[in-house]
Amino acid sequence: MAPNEAHQYKGIIQLLQHFGWTWVGLFVVDDDSGDCFLQAMEPLLSQNWICSAFTERIPKQARVTDLSVTALKMYLLIMGRKANTFVIYGESPSIWWLSDLMAMAELEYEENITPGKVWIMTAQIDFAAIETTRKNLQLFKSTISFTIHSAEPPGFQTYLQKIHPHQDQRDGFLKVFWEEAFGCSFPSSAVPDVVVESCTGEERLEGLPETVFEMRMTGHSYSIYNAVYAVASALYASSSSRSHHRSMVDGNRGELQDLQSWQLHPFLQSVSFNNSVGEKVSFTDQGEMVGGFDIMSVIISPNSSFHKVKVGRLDPHAGERTFTIHEDSMAWHRSLNQVLPVSVCSDSCQPGSQKKKKEGEKFCCYDCIPCPEGKISTWKDMPDCFQCPEDQYPNQDRDGCIPKVITFLSFEEPLGIGLASLAGSLSLITALVLGIFIKHKETPIVRANNQDITYALLVSLLLCFLSSLLFLGNPGKATCLLRQSAFGIIFSVAVSCVLAKTITVVVAFMATKPGSSMRKWVGKRLAYSIVLSCSLIQAGICGVWLATSPPFPDLDMQSVITEITAECNEGSATMFYLVLGYLGLLSIISFMVAFLARKLPDSFNETKFITFSMLVFCSVWLTFVPTYLSTKGEDMVAVEIFSILASGAGLLGCIFSPKCYIIVLRPELNNRKQLIRRKY
Repeated sequence: MAPNEAHQYKGIIQLLQHFGWTWVGLFVVDDDSGDCFLQAMEPLLSQNWICSAFTERIPKQARVTDLSVTALKMYLLIMGRKANTFVIYGESPSIWWLSDLMAMAELEYEENITPGKVWIMTAQIDFAAIETTRKNLQLFKSTISFTIHSAEPPGFQTYLQKIHPHQDQRDGFLKVFWEEAFGCSFPSSAVPDVVVESCTGEERLEGLPETVFEMRMTGHSYSIYNAVYAVASALYASSSSRSHHRSMVDGNRGELQDLQSWQLHPFLQSVSFNNSVGEKVSFTDQGEMVGGFDIMSVIISPNSSFHKVKVGRLDPHAGERTFTIHEDSMAWHRSLNQVLPVSVCSDSCQPGSQKKKKEGEKFCCYDCIPCPEGKISTWKDMPDCFQCPEDQYPNQDRDGCIPKVITFLSFEEPLGIGLASLAGSLSLITALVLGIFIKHKETPIVRANNQDITYALLVSLLLCFLSSLLFLGNPGKATCLLRQSAFGIIFSVAVSCVLAKTITVVVAFMATKPGSSMRKWVGKRLAYSIVLSCSLIQAGICGVWLATSPPFPDLDMQSVITEITAECNEGSATMFYLVLGYLGLLSIISFMVAFLARKLPDSFNETKFITFSMLVFCSVWLTFVPTYLSTKGEDMVAVEIFSILASGAGLLGCIFSPKCYIIVLRPELNNRKQLIRRKY
């Protein structure tokens, strides 16, 4: 009628998990039953992330000569492995041996080894049997014991209180028990040469210590109680089954006929009833009783008497609540001050760190290392840290995530204000220069170098400066479509104008040579053709880009850890760099042509200024590419805006500042005679 022992093993695991005890020592009796226990428990411990600090076999018969050596070994095991929780599997003699060794170790080392230690004992160990022969049970304070489940039938206490040694003369055992329990003797007892107090029969069982007689029903008694009722039910079922068995009752005398025990097995397996306590009594298909275990907290008094308090239940057939425990009822050693004992190989890793296994140690022994950059852990003892969601980032302690803020280069922040102000200032300067050239359009210095191309260059520079404002603010669908394509086309017009100016000078010089065939190219048509053809090629590239894979608003959650950058996804990076590449090609051609023509003997030659301006222009954009690729977030936008403004300012300053100087500040030099004399 005992429950399946495998349920007890699972209950031990659940108890260890409940209290977080992952580093435990095992004391196991050295026999076949101990081997079976280890074979069942060790896999369960590993599967549930619990480690055995050591496994010590308890001999059934220890030699006295080995006690001192074994006591030293026991001391080192208990004190040197960080384990504060021990599971004991054996019988009462196992506890005798263990308690003697621990007492010897305490005497030898003059150190109390029991404070903070918790002992978990299996149902095979009977504390009552221990107490009758040993008085050093103080070593086993903070003990949790598994016992076979019991319940008290109605009227059981009343029955015990009414028991009298003379109530049934046929029960000889009752008188013997009475004499031994109360230390008295009945007149009819044969106890020679021993003078003891006479038993009055008025003694009360409830006055006996619990170690001598327990007033409540124990697990073994409850099992016997259920067994008797189960057999009675089986006998009744057997007597009622006339189709399969012979009648067990004689119709005339009502006496039981001979019956073999094996004949009751089928009826026992089908037994199912509620006993007087209201609990169901039945058997499984394997013939095991459907029962469980009680979890008891053992309270040991200074005189080594004990009292057991039920603090939990292990009911394998209770659905989701197979294991219950009531911590408030637990009795811990006074050194613990009612603080939950700790039994772990390594201290818990706090949130923000992860476990790293120690080399050569069991998996319960580990170091705690901080989470790597960009990862967090939110619970204790996490084996690995993990990434925050894309829209969040780790906090400083790496134990939580903080929502990222959506950012973009706005007109309100200092950098945005500075760039917008610079773009506005350059636009105004360009407009002022254009106004000056229009006002003085009839002067020699304005007319000398293709007046229409000059106006086109100034207008394109003005639009370049204004186009940089498209890169500021929260990017929308329209701005994403416009800003890169507008920048590419407008700058292509500006560089094409510079190239046209340079080629015009070269063709004009070559046409002055006798018999030159270049004279037919002299004029405005060549310059217009260069500007239109070069600009249309860039416009075609941008048109293909917008038609196939146009830019669109996007959120960049990866580039900056703490921010979400609202940006324009270029759609096709290939097309974007193709636009830049074509612009770079035009710039290099313009620079090379201007550099080769810088010393031509033309009075109105401006190629030396164009050379310097294109040098500045190319330097800016050559620097832009690596800088753009190495920056993230809104800094990328700022780099592109600055490159647009810097390169445009280089063209404006290098080409037009000398002419504006003469037109505005030295008007006396703005005549054909002076220009020819100065070879400007």
